[in-house]
Amino acid sequence: MVGGTAIVDTRTPMLFWEDSFPVPSYAFAAADVRTDLLIPTEQNPASHNFFHLPKGPVAQWFDLHVDGKVFNNAAWIRDDPAVHDRIVFTWQAGVLDHWLEEDEEVHSHPRDPYKRVEALHSSRHVRVSLDGVTLAETSSPVLLFETYLPIRYYFPKADVDLSKLRSSHNRSQCPYKGFADEYWDAPNTPGVAWSYPHPYPGVQAIEGRVAFYNELVDIAVDGVDLPRPESVFSLKKHRPVND
Repeated sequence: MVGGTAIVDTRTPMLFWEDSFPVPSYAFAAADVRTDLLIPTEQNPASHNFFHLPKGPVAQWFDLHVDGKVFNNAAWIRDDPAVHDRIVFTWQAGVLDHWLEEDEEVHSHPRDPYKRVEALHSSRHVRVSLDGVTLAETSSPVLLFETYLPIRYYFPKADVDLSKLRSSHNRSQCPYKGFADEYWDAPNTPGVAWSYPHPYPGVQAIEGRVAFYNELVDIAVDGVDLPRPESVFSLKKHRPVND
């Protein structure tokens, strides 16, 4: 939806994954799209917005014209036999106003049917440090399990040394957890921690707690140092970091 206009209305979306990118997207049959609102364009979008761009060659870009507004490069057709006859729309914030799966609004990208997200209370002793400085320590974490990603340890805010961190303007959204409206930087490590003040009901246990990127800090669980994992978030371009 853009305003009160349905740009796509379909019962037959194709869920697809780009090569080497873990987040799915939708490709739509042209018959289910308001193609009268799409104007072909030769203009390519800025390449810095990697997350919401196609991950391969594009056969055709489209600008979206609706309600007197123009949204550049809002849609495209991939130059790939698997989806060459379908239209893909960006999930970039500020373009389409609302995505609905059934009657529920979805943010950021489609939910992955092969992904599990679960938050469990724990009594493990967890410590987070960076360059030898302890940032957080607790014996009452919430462990968040999310397929393809390392376990995230969510700390009570009272067990985080916020004096060692600096509040940032970063924000992010997740179709499984909700909106992370608080972020913190550590010295020489921007966007290292975040919090969901109002998470979705399925992960209510993380409400108001603080988590850290395992990929960027040192974590010890019950006295055992964990190696820093490699994930999609190991790369700065995949993290919500403002320079």
